[in-house]
Amino acid sequence: MNTRIHVIHRLVKGADLNHHGTLFAGRGAEWFVEAGFIAAASMTSPKRILCVNIHGMVFKKPVPPGSILRLTSQVVFAGRSRLVSHVRISFDLEDSFLLEGFLSFVHVDDQGRPAAHGIVIEYTGPEDEAILDRLKAIL
Repeated sequence: MNTRIHVIHRLVKGADLNHHGTLFAGRGAEWFVEAGFIAAASMTSPKRILCVNIHGMVFKKPVPPGSILRLTSQVVFAGRSRLVSHVRISFDLEDSFLLEGFLSFVHVDDQGRPAAHGIVIEYTGPEDEAILDRLKAIL
């Protein structure tokens, strides 16, 4: 893919925990959306991007306090006014997979209406095709 990969790290602290002492899903969702937004906004103006849908965000295991998470994101699909980011979250020190999913964003004009962005994504290899297949399966 010809889009830039963005990497963010997060430390899971006490304020991020739920009543079971693991990462609160709402905090994980906040970080997930933030990572996807950064990827989409990097291709246009951040004030032109709105999140409209979270697709397939499923935690694979609990996240204990003190964990360092790596969030990797990139835009994997561009429609006329839509951009779709792929986000993968893993435990940084183990590179152990935790969560993967997609976010749809709409590119808007000054009045908040969908507007064409002119972005084209070029796909270059089998890894790109695998991500697209996962995206098609949930849309």
